[in-house]
Amino acid sequence: MLLTAALTCAAPAAADSLLPPAEYAYTQLPNPEQEAEALALMETLRCLVCQGQSIADSDAEMAGDMRALVRQRIAAGEKPEAIRAWLIERYGNWVSYAPPVEPLTWPLWAAPILLLAAGGWLARNRFRRRKG
Repeated sequence: MLLTAALTCAAPAAADSLLPPAEYAYTQLPNPEQEAEALALMETLRCLVCQGQSIADSDAEMAGDMRALVRQRIAAGEKPEAIRAWLIERYGNWVSYAPPVEPLTWPLWAAPILLLAAGGWLARNRFRRRKG
């Protein structure tokens, strides 16, 4: 039983690989314009492990791999929108902080407007009752 408890506690420590990080995971591109394009794109992509951080801010191993991939593709001359489209095709719309407007995401885009309208309607009715 003690061995099972020890192995359970040690499992998260073995989650990271022992491989070195990808070449461009923590190294900037030599061309400042390309690095600026890569950084701008990385800030709009969500880390699939952290879920609340962009790949530019995350220290997760997968985020490092994604940063390296973005930098390699930018260095090869690929446009940021093409890289974003490829990542969305591979990982789904969730990888992007700006999901597209389509029937599946209409509730995401409409919810703030509907909530503001409902709040305004409730406030109007509430203030109207107090006056009378």
